[in-house]
Amino acid sequence: MSQAGSRADASVAERIGLEGGASRRRRRWPWWLGLMIVGVVVAGFVLIEPSREDGLAFKTAEVSRGDLAVKVTATGKLQPVTQVDVGTEVSGTIQSVGVDFNDRVKRGQVMAKLDPEQSQAKERQSAAALTLAKAGVDEAQATASETASKLRRTRDLIAKRLASPEELDTAEAAAERAVAALAVARAKVDQAQAQLDADRRTLEKTLIRSPIDGIVLNRIVEPGQTVAASLQTPVLFTLAENLTQMELKVDVDEADVGQVREGQEADFTVDAYPSRTFPAIITQVRFAPETINGVVTFGALLAVDNGDLSLRPGMTATADILVREERGVLLVPNAALRFTPPRQEVKTSGPNLLSMLLPRRPRGAKREPEVAEKKTTGATLWVLRAGEPAPVEVQTGFTDGAMTQVSGGDLQAGARVLIGMDRGEGRS
Repeated sequence: MSQAGSRADASVAERIGLEGGASRRRRRWPWWLGLMIVGVVVAGFVLIEPSREDGLAFKTAEVSRGDLAVKVTATGKLQPVTQVDVGTEVSGTIQSVGVDFNDRVKRGQVMAKLDPEQSQAKERQSAAALTLAKAGVDEAQATASETASKLRRTRDLIAKRLASPEELDTAEAAAERAVAALAVARAKVDQAQAQLDADRRTLEKTLIRSPIDGIVLNRIVEPGQTVAASLQTPVLFTLAENLTQMELKVDVDEADVGQVREGQEADFTVDAYPSRTFPAIITQVRFAPETINGVVTFGALLAVDNGDLSLRPGMTATADILVREERGVLLVPNAALRFTPPRQEVKTSGPNLLSMLLPRRPRGAKREPEVAEKKTTGATLWVLRAGEPAPVEVQTGFTDGAMTQVSGGDLQAGARVLIGMDRGEGRS
């Protein structure tokens, strides 16, 4: 029984061993297949992905010779050269209004009328006071004449020794008092006359008259409205003397005010006529600063011819002031002064397997600069020489925001400078 059992165990072990070897071989072949696939992929990347450098297609612009106009831009509002606010110095109720918006008025023309009853009553009262004062003068004059006669008689009696010295003193004092009373009466006449003149002037001011020849821009009063002039003069009308000649007040930034001078030419536009440009000339640059929201500006006045009356007071205008004009200079686009090409650029579609397998430079290692540094003096332009970007040092002048004046660097009109770069074009 033991031998039979041993043979059975041996046969079982042999079968188990055979089956175990086959299982191990079955488990080993997927690893070999995976390694073969990885090798094929790596070989493909190595063969298919050589160092591909895309050609760089640069955008260029032409260096031109022409005129450069340097302008300062400022905004402001149109206003009449002479604008007058017409009010009233007396209080009362508006009885009638004789003019309306846009009406033309003449100097002295009645535009509105206040109720005159109260002013007329004061005028009559002052006239009566004047009459009373004049009567007082007559009375004082009679008294002065009487006392003067008594003084003469007293002096005659004193000469004849028929009157005492005390009587002479009394007569002289009475005569002096009479003269003083006459002076007081005459002063009261002058006072009453002045009050009458003031009341008559007040009565005249119940008629609101135009102080200038012009046009009514605004009317702020209606019949029946009560106006009170006790604290300040209420404005009833706004007049403009002449709308054919206007002025534009603009706010010039403090950084530009040093370039703005009287007599410089300018042109401006308004929203009402977007396709039309209006000429103007600077007549004044004010020294007084104006600070709004922390921005410091200085006011400048521009004379405007408005013969066709197309411009109206209060319109917002944007003015371009010509502060300098250069003729026959070399000009380059401002984009050329801002552009700097890279030294070398290798474009890939992303991190590939080869790049991941190759060692990289440590993060702390020093790298070469990718762009060429500009010198601190002048500016650097770039041109193509033998297909490669080459720097050209130039001196810059004035700019109008789009073009800049340059000199030096052996640049000639017609040369082409680099202003940008198209990536992905001209791939080799």
